[in-house]
Amino acid sequence: MGHNKKVHIVGAGLAGSEAAWQLANAGVSVALHEMRPVITTKAHQGDGCAELVCSNSFRSDDHNQNAVGVIHQEMRLAGSLIMEAADATKLPAGGALAVDREQFSQYVSDKLAAHNLIDLRRNETSKIPVEDASSTIIASGPLTSDKLGTAIGELTGRDELAFFDAIAPIIHKESIDFDKVWFQSRYDKKGPGGTGADYINCALDKEQYESFVTDLVKGEKADFKEWEKSTPYFEGCLPIEVMAERGSETLRFGPMKPVGLTNPHDPDVKPYAIIQLRQDNALGSLWNMVGFQTKLVYSEQTRIFRKIPGLENAVFARLGGLHRNTFLNSPKLLDQSLRLIVEPRIRFAGQITGVEGYVESAAMGLLAGRFAARDVLKGEEDSPLRPPPKTSAHGALIEHITGGHLIEKQSFQPMNINFGLFPAVEIPTHDKNGNKLKGKQKSIARKQANSQRALKDFAQWLTL
Repeated sequence: MGHNKKVHIVGAGLAGSEAAWQLANAGVSVALHEMRPVITTKAHQGDGCAELVCSNSFRSDDHNQNAVGVIHQEMRLAGSLIMEAADATKLPAGGALAVDREQFSQYVSDKLAAHNLIDLRRNETSKIPVEDASSTIIASGPLTSDKLGTAIGELTGRDELAFFDAIAPIIHKESIDFDKVWFQSRYDKKGPGGTGADYINCALDKEQYESFVTDLVKGEKADFKEWEKSTPYFEGCLPIEVMAERGSETLRFGPMKPVGLTNPHDPDVKPYAIIQLRQDNALGSLWNMVGFQTKLVYSEQTRIFRKIPGLENAVFARLGGLHRNTFLNSPKLLDQSLRLIVEPRIRFAGQITGVEGYVESAAMGLLAGRFAARDVLKGEEDSPLRPPPKTSAHGALIEHITGGHLIEKQSFQPMNINFGLFPAVEIPTHDKNGNKLKGKQKSIARKQANSQRALKDFAQWLTL
């Protein structure tokens, strides 16, 4: 039996922490390698496991009609440490699941440290496989160190793709003018631990909005290093000024859409655009600007963002920033159990595989851990664990990163979980009263059918 073997995991971020948890709970010893604080990054601030470097939101927690909520629920079914930590440290955020980032990281760190089968090692990994490990999971994330990145490049024989990911500013609540802003969630929707009034809203009229867009487009941007200039952005996380450059109305149909909200300070006037802030810590003292990731230089950020009504005297706990992320060309390099095709004893997990988002990265760590555990406990040739069904959120992501792309046209790009990745599902044509479903009703029915099928099929896969 192979149960005395130790699996080495590189990176104690969301994916690496989740992979370690899944392996250890299956009875497999883990050596978890984390380079911080020996080697730091431009985005991380501490050395805790599963540190959140961008937003503090895990997005929608609605597992009845939202694909993100579905993957949340699938992870809970699988005993996910990341979801356990998120549920334990959640903050009010409307229909979203947001967490206190420091408490979240501390929760994960404490759990991993307390497990007798997890050995957390603070060291930089510069070669693959780690030591003479029979099984290694690379979960080094989008900020992989140069040495490890070189080792991965040598192993894969292919250049890694890269994109920029930006960080949104965080503001001290006490510096916000509440004579101009108000608390409300869109459509007064309540989320986990929420009240329906979980966001701070700043309203702009048409003149203010147009002036704001002009400032964003003309504002001074951070300089790029020569090797960064040809790196594309990820479409799901564009800097606010890049969105503004795509058209004067783009922001009003994106993060600044004025729908589902009413300004109590001027209820008879519909805002032309609205900026939302979401709670960032348990004390409620810090709030981040939703969708306002940016590459503006710091001086321009303070100048432009302080023009927003209610934020004239804003004090920033952290200004926005930009860092370079890397990911594998997974359709060419990985099989459906996340193994490197040219070296099957090595798996990859997390954002480096080409998924985008906290939960998606953690979900790939969850799967990599379960795949590796089955290999160790049962033997690779005895009873390999097949991937989750494509009808589940986890299975849909695996399918996205390992197939379904026009390889010759290099169409592979990072992706968040969404129902567009799921196979077609049969939906009812009429409601319970015999009335034919139309328009939005059909859309809701399709989302509900996808959700129900996904959770049922994933639960069955967990029994294998």
